[in-house]
Amino acid sequence: MTPLRLATRKSPLALAQSQWVAHRIEDAVGVPVELVPVVSQGDRSSRPLTAMGGVGVFVAAVRDAVLAGEADVAVHSLKDLPTALHPGLALAAVPERGDVRDALVSRAASLDELAPGSRVGTGSPRRSAQLRDLRPDLEVVPIRGNVETRLGFVDSGELDAVLLALAGLQRLGLADRATDVLPADRMMPAPGQGALAVETRTGDTAARAAVAVLDDLPTRAAVSAERALLARLEAGCTAPVGALATVVADQIFLTGVVHAAEDSRAIRVSVSGPAGAPTDLGRAAAERLLADEGLVGGVVR
Repeated sequence: MTPLRLATRKSPLALAQSQWVAHRIEDAVGVPVELVPVVSQGDRSSRPLTAMGGVGVFVAAVRDAVLAGEADVAVHSLKDLPTALHPGLALAAVPERGDVRDALVSRAASLDELAPGSRVGTGSPRRSAQLRDLRPDLEVVPIRGNVETRLGFVDSGELDAVLLALAGLQRLGLADRATDVLPADRMMPAPGQGALAVETRTGDTAARAAVAVLDDLPTRAAVSAERALLARLEAGCTAPVGALATVVADQIFLTGVVHAAEDSRAIRVSVSGPAGAPTDLGRAAAERLLADEGLVGGVVR
């Protein structure tokens, strides 16, 4: 049987996520899957994501491998995926979502117990803005690197703490490193956080059929609402925008928040609507945010 070739970034987290997808495809449809590791632009550079343009720097090379016929399937962290559709590619599956929360890995027991002036590392403008809201007495330090590199900043004493996605720690078997897990009402996650995206070429019916079994409809509806909000704000994956949607029966409940990059000012909105129209709900939430006179270009004025 011809293996299904799965393109993925080479980082330990990307490989772990892709192996998780591969095993589920093999178990569900009996098709062998082989990984095709790819180096992305985001992996080659140590510059801040905002300096590289932010949107798509972790996914472009992986997508190119599929479009070039070097792979049949691409797996991404969904929060890294641009909101615009890519010509020639289909979002064939969104597997059941992992934990959406952010985690603190710290030399203290919790965020509240960090001493004033403690140095906390993150590469996310969203996390930076929300952290300044929660603890304006802390020093936020911009960092880059894979999960292990970021944990090393704490282990070496260079930083007092780092903020990471809990789902990433869990997928790497490192959940026990989290000293504090921040609920969404304290640290609103990024749109799509904790979810994976599985793409195929639009005309590759065999690949689309092989991965379709992974698609989780409540997860797809929730992230569709979040990403529609992000798209309407015309904000990318590096913008200080948080969003979280949950599906309950036939309804979606969506909360979105936009923070100022420099201080703790924020605009927040909560909406609900039918689960069958997640994109409409996300756009409606964004329109309410945009109606606020303090919001300009997707950030708080």
